[in-house]
Amino acid sequence: MPPLLTISLHYNYFPILVVAGLAWLTPMALSVLNIRRIPSVVVEIFLGYLAGRFILVNLTPACSNILEFLGLTGFIFLMFLSGLEIDMDHITLSIPRKINNISRLVRNPLLISVAYFTFTIILAYGGAMGLSHLVEIDNIWYFSLIMSTTSVGIILPVIKNRGEVSTSFGQMLITNAAVADIFSILLFTFTAYILKNGFRLEITYILILFAIFYLLYRLGNRAKNWSFLKKISFQLSHAASQLSVRGTLFLLFIFVVISQFISPEVILLGAFLCGILLSMFQHKGRSLLLVKLDGMGHGFFIPIFFIMVGVTFDPSALKEFEVTLIPFLFILLFLLIAVKVIPGFLYVRKFGQRKSLAASFLLSSRLSLIIAASAIGLELGVISPGINAAFIIMAILTSFLGPVIYNLMNKQVSQPEDGTIIVGGSSKGVLLSRRLNIHGKACVIIENNEHRFKEICAKGLNACHSDGLDPEIYRKLNLKPSNYVVVDTESEEVNIRICEMLTKEFSHEKIISMAWKSTVEQQLKRLNVQTIDVRRVMATTIENLIVRPTTYHALVETFENFTVEEIPITNTTFDGHKVREVAFHKDAILILVKRGNNLFIPHGETYLKTGDVLNILGTDSALENTREKLR
Repeated sequence: MPPLLTISLHYNYFPILVVAGLAWLTPMALSVLNIRRIPSVVVEIFLGYLAGRFILVNLTPACSNILEFLGLTGFIFLMFLSGLEIDMDHITLSIPRKINNISRLVRNPLLISVAYFTFTIILAYGGAMGLSHLVEIDNIWYFSLIMSTTSVGIILPVIKNRGEVSTSFGQMLITNAAVADIFSILLFTFTAYILKNGFRLEITYILILFAIFYLLYRLGNRAKNWSFLKKISFQLSHAASQLSVRGTLFLLFIFVVISQFISPEVILLGAFLCGILLSMFQHKGRSLLLVKLDGMGHGFFIPIFFIMVGVTFDPSALKEFEVTLIPFLFILLFLLIAVKVIPGFLYVRKFGQRKSLAASFLLSSRLSLIIAASAIGLELGVISPGINAAFIIMAILTSFLGPVIYNLMNKQVSQPEDGTIIVGGSSKGVLLSRRLNIHGKACVIIENNEHRFKEICAKGLNACHSDGLDPEIYRKLNLKPSNYVVVDTESEEVNIRICEMLTKEFSHEKIISMAWKSTVEQQLKRLNVQTIDVRRVMATTIENLIVRPTTYHALVETFENFTVEEIPITNTTFDGHKVREVAFHKDAILILVKRGNNLFIPHGETYLKTGDVLNILGTDSALENTREKLR
């Protein structure tokens, strides 16, 4: 009996070499050419098309099958990571407990996002019906579903780079994109199943996925508290075994295989649900596992998916439109933007006309989901090859136009660095006030206790004797949107009440508070308050004392002499310069460079770009000199 598995050394790796080379070349070329506005996947599709015409020709069936398998795996990873991007905590916290008036409705990000998607579907269906008079559309409903998609993968990086994630405007955009993704994938899955198999009782098998999702969620909530599992996971997660990565892949393929048994079209939903499930158990800002998964997906599998989209792209399919091609493409592009822009009036009351219009253009960005849905429609026979090619072109155009128009319409205005208000005159508040004063930043402490208020004033610090729960004190202090408010009273309950008052009465967004318990952290998170987990901060401090004591003492005990400051490069003369070409002050050292969401340690040959944030260690005079030079 022959062995079940054999290792052959005769596979042709040349096609994979080409695809891996294109995946590596794309970000390199964009970085060297300093092209920031074009998403890398657009270039990957274009390079894939060129490779398919001139390099990857006359492939054997075995090579084609391998590339198709890797491309499908990339598609699965894309849906999985899209689910990981969804912050279910934020969505569940947005579920309204009661709606008393219309103003509460327009403030609720979840309800307004559902209304926005509903309007989008209605407009898309009407647009598809109108377009069917120009070209033949086999299934208007499926066509309108494709038009209603959006792309979290495009929207999230844009608002992250602009520092808008924590604002109510940014959270509204993220929720809108997440709701569109969730509803689109659900509707696509059920529609594709019905189109292929008809409306049969077996459609209820899809609910098995949701049952497994719920069971694994309940099991995960219990398992995360098992000390034995915690110990094993910690010991093996970073070793050669990489237990957490293997477990995640096992979980992903549980969903994928079950989806395949139901119907191949359900794979999209299965991978997406697995991503959401993992998202509910991981802290996105601190999880090393997510970094590893992101590296696997965007480092290898996902680029193959987009490159294969380019390889299989057939522009000759557009010939089916003949003389109607140009009008069809222009009208389709107009409709894809219009179905997102028109519902934007729902945001006007809260954010104003210009900002709402800019958000709508950003939400019109489409990429992965529109390509995947169109490919599934092509396989089901409800999308013609020409329409499929047109949607690929539209994905490229909208993913480029959306962010560009958004940045043009919603230009960031650099606000002056206004003062900080500290509510509570504890020892932490006093120390923070002293440190901010060293930085030359205005600061005032609100303290209700008269004895403590006099002690603060005796130390030469700016303070006012008032109750932090009194809205009038913030009006007297002329609270501005650019002011940070640090809430640190002796009571966590009072902290929550003050944060709630600032959020509701002043619509203030720059609020920082402390949390000792997870329940308090959840309540503050519901108010969009930046929360400091005191337990984690203390653990990090102790870790520094044990692991790097010299560095820790050097930074803490010599704070008045040496400090670390983040200085953005706004002076365009430094764009494209190497670090060694910049004459830094002799008492200043460049430690880190932040570019977008990436942090890296620079060296002499590192190129600097406008918008980079430099972490500089130095004296006050050296930092002042560096600020003047880089700005």
